[in-house]
Amino acid sequence: MNPTSPPTRVAPGEQVRPVRLQGIDGAVFDLAVLSGQRYMLSFLRFASCPFCNLRVHELTQRFEELGETFTIVVVFDSPLDNLIRHAARHAARFPILADETGAYYRAYAIERSFGGVLKGMVLRAPSLMKAMALGYLPTSPKGSLTTMPADFLVDELGVVRAAHYGTDEGDHLPFETVRAFAHQGIGALPAETRSR
Repeated sequence: MNPTSPPTRVAPGEQVRPVRLQGIDGAVFDLAVLSGQRYMLSFLRFASCPFCNLRVHELTQRFEELGETFTIVVVFDSPLDNLIRHAARHAARFPILADETGAYYRAYAIERSFGGVLKGMVLRAPSLMKAMALGYLPTSPKGSLTTMPADFLVDELGVVRAAHYGTDEGDHLPFETVRAFAHQGIGALPAETRSR
């Protein structure tokens, strides 16, 4: 990347970009430790976002389906103390990290969209209601309210095999796509996955 120009979207075939952040467990997590391992890197919104917490809930509940050698790394657009308050209840077996300054959101060209917020509230109302019924209420929203989610599937060589930039606040890679990637051989890419 040219340091004088804004970062561009991550595309399949590129090396994953570095991430080093503090997690809700208090430790600093460096993505480099996952070299040789397949994983999904997810950028979510603010810590109390109902859609985001519903996503972490799903990933936590179904984590075993991904196999013993696959993991997930989740980054929130949030201060650490606020993230701990909202995310610790998930008891996730994967790192949940706070990017309070948004440095990695910029490095990955994560987008912001007021229209995407409205679109998600209208088109994903059932998911929003489910999230709120589970107690995921949008209280104390610290972080940008217009951040859109993004998911990246990364292989054992650190190569991004799928890059999914969400077009609304609840737009994520389907779990079935993540699971298929988790169980495929080195370098394989789910046929239905594309960069958008």
